[in-house]
Amino acid sequence: MKRKVIFLVLIAIFIIAPLCEAGSKIGIVLMHGKNGSPATPSVLRLASRLDFEGFIVITPDMPYSRARQYDKSYEDTAVEIDGAVAELKKRGANRIFIAGHSLGANVALYYGTIKVVDGVLAIAPGHVPETTQFQERIGDSVEHAKVLLKEGRGDERARFQDTNQGINSTIMVTPKIYLSWFDPDGHAVMPRNAAALKPGPAFLWVIGTQDRLYKRGSAYAFDKVPANANNKYLVVNSDHMDTPKDAAEEVVKWLKHFE
Repeated sequence: MKRKVIFLVLIAIFIIAPLCEAGSKIGIVLMHGKNGSPATPSVLRLASRLDFEGFIVITPDMPYSRARQYDKSYEDTAVEIDGAVAELKKRGANRIFIAGHSLGANVALYYGTIKVVDGVLAIAPGHVPETTQFQERIGDSVEHAKVLLKEGRGDERARFQDTNQGINSTIMVTPKIYLSWFDPDGHAVMPRNAAALKPGPAFLWVIGTQDRLYKRGSAYAFDKVPANANNKYLVVNSDHMDTPKDAAEEVVKWLKHFE
């Protein structure tokens, strides 16, 4: 009788344990910010911590990276995220979370409006083309791009203004691509995307006390997302660039709830 009990216990261990392990394998697409790369120190630190904790993490080089300089439209960027999600699933992930830092957070939020995911993490969100301050810096370029578009020159590369945390720069892109990222009425508007987030995914908004967006509070975008018991507005003592690494422990704690 004892041998039979031991045999059944062993069967339970070998059958049930793997099922439990496979039951909640979390995969995370973690996107860097504007003019950054997967090797951006703070993003790399967060990715390393997530990997150490057993999550499956992919950190793609995005179209708005320093190397690529907006070589795809805002909307077409979602196709690249699709590829990363597919790779996560190949690696065994059965719960998908889309995360990003700064402009990556902006894109992550948009992706949650068009695709079904388990969660969205907006870490030190950035890129606010709908604001007056932002348009004061790049508004002339937006109008110029619109004129070129009306003239049928939407696919001709030209010089336009970009701005990142108060610092202006010049980029060479087509008017169509430029407007997809910088039009104040375009798809890159976070409050609008927050309200349009598909019901179901959990949402984490992480903001540093020294971040430009901190003063706008939860009313800016977080309060607009569909209700979910797991939604969290997380404030950390950090600046815009260091928030990913400084929030790593709390991000891990939040994600552990879904395992």
